[in-house]
Amino acid sequence: MQLTLIVCGTICTALGVTGIFVPLLPTTPFLLLAAACYGRSSERFYNWLLNNRVFGHYVRDYLERRGISLRVKVITLVLLWTTIILSAIFATDELWLRILLVCIAVGVTIHILWIRTLKDQSPVNTD
Repeated sequence: MQLTLIVCGTICTALGVTGIFVPLLPTTPFLLLAAACYGRSSERFYNWLLNNRVFGHYVRDYLERRGISLRVKVITLVLLWTTIILSAIFATDELWLRILLVCIAVGVTIHILWIRTLKDQSPVNTD
């Protein structure tokens, strides 16, 4: 069972990382699933995921229900809508598929806006 969870966690991590570059493949759900698998099977892999310099803080912030920064929200929504609009215009001529793409984008947008926005935690310069 432990090996199965490690393999599933690794596959989810790979899909999550791929989702960073592929617009309609979600990143966060796969990384959260990987964290769940690693959390039940390998402390080493779980710690690696949560302390990863590229995406570890996103997973930690989400798991700790702290939220995501406004910058990440804006970037995410701009990339989401850009790729959805480009896909709807250039990738299909089917009206129903265009409507589906927009519905997916609306759902993801609502979810992202629903997540708590973190305050900027950068140090304040008092000079």
